[in-house]
Amino acid sequence: MATTSVGTIGVIGGTGNLGAALVRRWVKAGHQVMIGSRAAAKAEESAAQLSQALGTEVRWGDNRSVAEQADLLVVAVPFATQAAVIDEIRSAAQGKILIDTTVPLMPPKVMRVQLPVEGCAAVRAQQLLGNGVRVVSAFHNVAAHKLATDEKVACDVLVFGDDKDARSTVVALANDAGLRGLHAGSLVNSAAAEALTSILIFMNKHYKVDGAGIQITGELDLSFDN
Repeated sequence: MATTSVGTIGVIGGTGNLGAALVRRWVKAGHQVMIGSRAAAKAEESAAQLSQALGTEVRWGDNRSVAEQADLLVVAVPFATQAAVIDEIRSAAQGKILIDTTVPLMPPKVMRVQLPVEGCAAVRAQQLLGNGVRVVSAFHNVAAHKLATDEKVACDVLVFGDDKDARSTVVALANDAGLRGLHAGSLVNSAAAEALTSILIFMNKHYKVDGAGIQITGELDLSFDN
């Protein structure tokens, strides 16, 4: 069950692979979740399927309406549409925590690290949203197709943000998704996890791995997360 109370979670891009997987995991953990999409009909279809599968109501709407109604936002969209989506929800996001999952993959060379001029996608999101939004970045290195199952996923989630309380909330949400969330420092550090995604894609292909992830070794004192 849910370990933290955050109100309603609005997943912008909730019909995509990662967004849909997070929605499913959080609904199963007992959170109230809304699915957002540029096409409201697509969000409605996805919500209906999930509601039937899990036996509980999952709400839906277009990106703007979900951003307005939700208490905490998640942006799970490709890098190519990140700026446009943020522009659409900017006003509704003010005063909220926003989890940015964006990885700056630039097809066709997705196995090559290509960070944006701002340093990383998370810093870009913060600059676009302004200081009224507490941006936290996470979920860069977990395979969406594995997260979409009920199986345990052997992957840690590195969580970055300049606001420690907001970061702690996202660490708890990563735990609620069946992963292990870990504080990884300030938002600029997100560059490391974003870059690592391209490396993992390369390793998946080179070593024929089905969704390689990362795990931090050592005996961590997780009492610091409480």
